[in-house]
Amino acid sequence: MYIGDWMERGERYWPDALAVVDVAKGDAGRLSYRQMNRRANRLARWLKEVAGVRRGDRVAILALNGVEFLDLLFACGKLGAVFVPFNWRSHPRELIDLFAKTTPVVLLFGDDFRAAAAAVLQEAPSVTHALHLDGPGLSGEGAGQAGEGSRGPMRSLSYEEALSSVDDGPVSNEAVDAEDVLLLLFTGGTTGLPKAAQISYRMIAWNTLNTIVHELQRGDVTITHTPKFHTGGLLVYTLPLLTLGGTVVIMRRWTPEEMLDLIERERVSLLFCVPTQFQVMMEAPRFATTSFKSVRFLTSGGAPLPVQIIHRYREQHGVVFKQGFGMTEFGPGIFSMSPEFAESKAGSIGRPNYFVDARIVDENNEPVGAGEVGELVLKGPAASSGYFNDPEATRNAVDGDGWFHTGDMARADSDGFYYIADRKKDMFISGGENVYPVEIEKALYEHAAVAQCAVIGVPDDKWGEVGMAVVVLRQGAAATEDALIAHCRERLARYKVPKSVVFLPELPLSAAGKILKRELRSRFA
Repeated sequence: MYIGDWMERGERYWPDALAVVDVAKGDAGRLSYRQMNRRANRLARWLKEVAGVRRGDRVAILALNGVEFLDLLFACGKLGAVFVPFNWRSHPRELIDLFAKTTPVVLLFGDDFRAAAAAVLQEAPSVTHALHLDGPGLSGEGAGQAGEGSRGPMRSLSYEEALSSVDDGPVSNEAVDAEDVLLLLFTGGTTGLPKAAQISYRMIAWNTLNTIVHELQRGDVTITHTPKFHTGGLLVYTLPLLTLGGTVVIMRRWTPEEMLDLIERERVSLLFCVPTQFQVMMEAPRFATTSFKSVRFLTSGGAPLPVQIIHRYREQHGVVFKQGFGMTEFGPGIFSMSPEFAESKAGSIGRPNYFVDARIVDENNEPVGAGEVGELVLKGPAASSGYFNDPEATRNAVDGDGWFHTGDMARADSDGFYYIADRKKDMFISGGENVYPVEIEKALYEHAAVAQCAVIGVPDDKWGEVGMAVVVLRQGAAATEDALIAHCRERLARYKVPKSVVFLPELPLSAAGKILKRELRSRFA
């Protein structure tokens, strides 16, 4: 079997080493590699023998961060099944559409999302079994009518009940290949539903190697706080470090005070945050007294890191910063920049990692010179395997020479350091989440009073950017800002809902009749 049974090897090489600390579970959440392998074996056996999961079947989870994410990821690796973590911030209507697109056969869900799970299961006939991570299975909430699929009626039970019904003997599937897909990760859709990037064993292995070359050491300890439906939660440090025998500390939900406590208590050696989080931690009461003695470096990504943050951490705690850049469809370890360049190359995402080729090209796909802005394209073995059930999007992403087109505009200086000049067209990042205006605009157009609309990202002290909707009302129609925001809340995940609405008599248009968002951004952002 291709190296995809991480915990079997973990038990083989480091059986008693601390693999995972699930903070929310207290002492019961401190788990060795041996214990993690036994948990994964039990879940894999139940999925195979009870739920009938086969190689290539999708298995879904809707929950806050916890060790169960890793249980399921590693169980799927043992079987050759496909792990599908859903964004718990999504509206149930969005989840229903994504379940129809990916047709999972099993759903694991946390109690925080019990109502959403019940709503989804009403309209998800592919699901034959549902496991409640925090209590008894669904009953009296529509679960009995859900899942009338080809494999029979849906069964709902507790996670504990399911795992206690099987033993923890070894489980494997020798047919699993390096190009098999282990994981589907959703990435924002510019034309409707998010696309599901297909993450293969090969992609994970090369990303792990890139990460180890540039970042990791045996015995490192990191904190995973990014939601595990993100590539940042699973593939930036979590899986590479668990391949190396390190320790991953899981936060159920991020708070600055708890993170500062964990850095000191668990002797964390490295961690990843976006700049806003480093800023918030810096302002927390216990920042000054927290010991950072165990920390080798901090990693920042998602946006340029202000130099004043670099100065404050270094002066207060002697901590240095690495910076990097990644994306769901590639890596995610694509670029990195070591601490000695943090100030001299401020704003840079660094240089391509060891097994990554990068170029900046013009509209004719020809490389541009140093300092010139063009599209960032990538090539290498850490690329995803296209988009699940979306051949057109896959064809559009990779050119005939095998270069993945990111859609990001960038430039490189004469020293080979890359800088992002602009993000994907119209996209903005709010609280670490990619937000694509077309989804919000689609919801706004469902309001009877809206004639035209455009959504842009505007600066926000707390979230980095938030959405602003610029709206032209139909002649004779009326709508207030509050009414349109409430309309969006009924249709969209909370982080996608615009925070403000501006009404204009008309929108700026190009000669071809397209809305000129750059003019709106220059006026309002």
